[in-house]
Amino acid sequence: MATVARALLALTVVLVAALGPAARAEGAGKPDPLAAARLYYNQAQYDQAIAAAQAASGRPGTVASARLIVGRSRLERFRKSAVARDLEDARADLRSVDPALLDARERIELQVGLGELLYLEDRFGAAAELLAPLVEQVPSLAPEARARALDWWATALDRKAQAMPTSERVPVYARLIARMEEELRRDLSSSAAGYWIAAAARASGDLDRAWSAAIAGWMRASLARDRGLALRTDLDKLVLEGIIPDRAAKAPARDRRQVTATLTTEWETFKRNW
Repeated sequence: MATVARALLALTVVLVAALGPAARAEGAGKPDPLAAARLYYNQAQYDQAIAAAQAASGRPGTVASARLIVGRSRLERFRKSAVARDLEDARADLRSVDPALLDARERIELQVGLGELLYLEDRFGAAAELLAPLVEQVPSLAPEARARALDWWATALDRKAQAMPTSERVPVYARLIARMEEELRRDLSSSAAGYWIAAAARASGDLDRAWSAAIAGWMRASLARDRGLALRTDLDKLVLEGIIPDRAAKAPARDRRQVTATLTTEWETFKRNW
């Protein structure tokens, strides 16, 4: 997006709930710190997730899974606190994970974690490249996890484009739009696609499409699992702080205030009706 607020607020990819083979072999009924660590992570309780995962790391069969959760938790904690030590420790945790000891879904989680790490290190192009294949993993990712990986990819690509000369950004946003159009054909309820088509159209200078896509995204938002609450919040911010000011800026200086007022009234009327 034109800003990264949406991704930074909502892009914790859900860790798989299934236990690995070694953990299952221990039998039901025993306390399982690895399962607790996953639960804490998914609930955004990262301190507790780290503690539980560290308790699980003493088991030979779960050490790789535990380190993965610790690393991912430290990344999320860094996003909230910006404490450099968390980023450094997360890097060390993820580097120490042996992919051969992870199941198929955990290997995808590791790649998502590495993509997030690259993003947080401001390596946006590399993050986008690493994450791009992951959004195709329909059978391997839960719907929420896949949606968030898609959002991370789009945000990384957007940040990459912002660092490029203006004249070179259009092909990047065209790639982003094409991917999101494909996503909508697969899933009309995709919040990532509903947001990013409008945001990328605006960033590439196609303000007419950005306006129309924002309206269409608002309409489709009711199909989302949260009934569109998050998507509509993001679209409202995009329209009021991005699309409307950009459209007004194209009018003669004497008319900009009136154009802004007219477009804002039109948007607010549309929202009340829908």
